[in-house]
Amino acid sequence: MRFCLTVAFSLISTAALAQQTADAVQPEATTSGTAQALSEAAQAAMAAKADGRPVEAANYMVAAANPLAVEAGVAVLAEGGTAADALVAVQTVLGLVEPQSSGLGGGAFLVWYDAATQTLTTMDGRETAPLAATPRLFQDDNGEPMGFFDAVVGGRSVGTPGTPALLEAAHKRWGTQPWAGLFDAAIDLADGGFSVSPRLAGLVERDAERLSTFEATASYFLPGGTPLQVGDTLVNPDYAKTLRAMAVSGADAIYTGQIAEDIVATVQNAPGNPGVLSTLDLAIYEAKERPAVCATYRAHDVCGMGPPSSGALTVGQILGMMDSYDLAALGPDSAEAWRLIGDASRLAFADRGRFMADSDYVPMPTAGLVDQAYLAERAALLSGDAALGEVEPGSPAFDHALHWADDDSIELPSTSHISIVDSHGNVASMTTTIENAFGSRLMVHGFLLNNELTDFSFRTQRDGVPIANALAPGKRPRSSMSPTIVMKDGAPVLAIGSPGGSRIIGYTAKSIIAYLDWGMDVQQAVSLPHAVNRFGTYDLEEGTSATDLGPALEGMGFEVNVRGLNSGLHAIAIGDGLQGGADPRREGIALGD
Repeated sequence: MRFCLTVAFSLISTAALAQQTADAVQPEATTSGTAQALSEAAQAAMAAKADGRPVEAANYMVAAANPLAVEAGVAVLAEGGTAADALVAVQTVLGLVEPQSSGLGGGAFLVWYDAATQTLTTMDGRETAPLAATPRLFQDDNGEPMGFFDAVVGGRSVGTPGTPALLEAAHKRWGTQPWAGLFDAAIDLADGGFSVSPRLAGLVERDAERLSTFEATASYFLPGGTPLQVGDTLVNPDYAKTLRAMAVSGADAIYTGQIAEDIVATVQNAPGNPGVLSTLDLAIYEAKERPAVCATYRAHDVCGMGPPSSGALTVGQILGMMDSYDLAALGPDSAEAWRLIGDASRLAFADRGRFMADSDYVPMPTAGLVDQAYLAERAALLSGDAALGEVEPGSPAFDHALHWADDDSIELPSTSHISIVDSHGNVASMTTTIENAFGSRLMVHGFLLNNELTDFSFRTQRDGVPIANALAPGKRPRSSMSPTIVMKDGAPVLAIGSPGGSRIIGYTAKSIIAYLDWGMDVQQAVSLPHAVNRFGTYDLEEGTSATDLGPALEGMGFEVNVRGLNSGLHAIAIGDGLQGGADPRREGIALGD
């Protein structure tokens, strides 16, 4: 019983946060015009999250970051649609109601389990660098890196969007419902209006100075010079018009024609910080199908997105190193368990910084990085009882030279994750982003443009040694997005992922450990207080029981930092029915039937 009681106490603060969110959102959940109030089922799902309970369903489920988006996806599934159909509805609503995190101007990674063929694959909708970009795009005249926000705000940081192409490719491959109808919910909300949520209002207020830089963005988020307030009704007729164009013409509506020309003009003419995106960059963009990357953990296959994402590799390395340690016996309250997890993460991040990038452009030891023998060798470094000192990249098996310098790219959190299981048995795990909150702050045709190019290393080399994640024309920047499907005996048992910048990796790994090792249900797993170590400092989530680990971790030699850790985990467990969990730190829910 000690474990159950500890979990209950550790969830007090996050459950309280969920209740505050529910109280704040629920009364304002009605919208004007044709939009409808949240259903009783959605309100019940919000209450379940506040109580720390998973949502259960028999046939299908959606877990995502906003109740309106979840309801749109569930409505598609209720009509017999597939997870690919529902993704279109969910993403287009998310791009409206939480535009700071994802949308048509950004990119996404999809991990897909196809029930008919019993196969797993991935779809890469990551943004690409413009063909006119040079490796020194983010350097000053002296060859030194620009300040991060000096690079972000404006056209310089904008890569070719990938999300529209990914949605269309997934629908063509796995969808069954008419494409045009999948936009109805988002169009209705954009025309009729939706209620500004506490999270959106808070982020607008915090970023008001940058949002005021460009006229179109300022007029939308700062009407009359005042930041949007909680409960304001917000309409976006420009976005509705864009969606209608997509409903008729598909992704071509974004990549060719007037919208494409206006995207390019907005980027190239951005005052003070123009970019180099061209209509050719948009016209030639393709979402790419790639093989999933899987790592073995507790007789499961933990599968996700390979390069240009570092997500599956780094999550897989952390779990692979933990496979030889009995975390179940140690339990979630054990500082020793977190010492092992934290230092495994540091070792994985050392490899990430050295080797991981777009494998279409640089040779990468993908198989070697998750090879069980290599991970056992790295795991042996954890056999002591104190924190590791300096950590270094390893030497995974590879048939090319491994002479790369360490990366120094900055990846800040603003992203969203969607997990879907449909009535046909298909599973979708998709993480979607425009990079920083509100991306480049450039808005065109009702949606924000990404700042994804700042995920490249601003430096191209160190002491004459090249950096794998340096910018190059057409290249896709490395990402930490970790959409994951956990498999057992060839069948999916868990779909999970999170936003959170490079901490996505730690959030996802610890939630999988909580589910597989510590016997938590999916709601407990995503609510579990965070303890994350990437580069040596152990970040502990403020206001939670994670802070109780601080003295013991410091005694082991870690530097500890107590801070807010705002994940957005959304998970669905698949067994005799479905169980969904939504992160109490954000406004989403899990819902199904």
